[in-house]
Amino acid sequence: MAWEFLTVYWREMIRFTRFRTQLLSSLLQPALWMAFFGVAMSSNFNRFASAVAPPAGIVPVDYLTFMAAGVIAMTTLFTSLFGGISLLFDKNWGLMREMLASPMPRTHIMLGISLSGMTKSFIQVAIIMAFGLFLGVQFFPGYSPARVVVSILGIFLFVGVFSLGFLLFSSTISMRLESPEGLQGIITLLTLPLFFVSNALYPIQAFPPLLQDLSIYNPLTHLVTGVRYFALGNEFFVVGTNYSYTPADILLSFAYLVAFAAVMYAVAHRTFQKAVVT
Repeated sequence: MAWEFLTVYWREMIRFTRFRTQLLSSLLQPALWMAFFGVAMSSNFNRFASAVAPPAGIVPVDYLTFMAAGVIAMTTLFTSLFGGISLLFDKNWGLMREMLASPMPRTHIMLGISLSGMTKSFIQVAIIMAFGLFLGVQFFPGYSPARVVVSILGIFLFVGVFSLGFLLFSSTISMRLESPEGLQGIITLLTLPLFFVSNALYPIQAFPPLLQDLSIYNPLTHLVTGVRYFALGNEFFVVGTNYSYTPADILLSFAYLVAFAAVMYAVAHRTFQKAVVT
């Protein structure tokens, strides 16, 4: 009785692979974002930033490489927020009522949905990193093979914790709604401020003071920080800004994401335990 969540997990993964349109769009969207927006913006930002010389001994990074970490974060955010939509379809089709009435613990429904969403995020991150290399993204500069492996694991660790938090959030909202349109409206409302009030596309040092303060509490900012630390190193120069991270900074960002996921788990657990589907 301890592995029922695998049934939910495999059902979600089979659904993901069988719906060809959803599969292709989820895999192609981040690649197209990198190919068009990234390349176009890179040429402009690099031209403006060329007027500012990097400090001595600091590795310069082009904007495409800088933005690639933001695309990883953006894709993880979108995938995670839409992860709970399958619960709404289950409610509308009557499957959720059967799952809640079964002997399977309700936490296993949460766990199966969350693990499948995390797996989808890992697949998309791997595609972005591979396609980014084709476009000229310079991740892991001068890294040894062992350090590359450790860095990839570090990126996946940050992505996994972040994805878990927002998947639980999405599942909680889905259990309280009756239609996919309602969830899509909430996701649309949340994604723009989360994405643009973060360090995904540009340095937060250029923000007004209020937005700088808000970005500190944005989980997306901490995910991007972790990805850039592992992919680019602890110090680099881009778009006229010098970035420097300490291990304490990265541990703090990771702890923030863990705390966010823990809060979302507590809220989701309470919601699932009280759920009644008629």
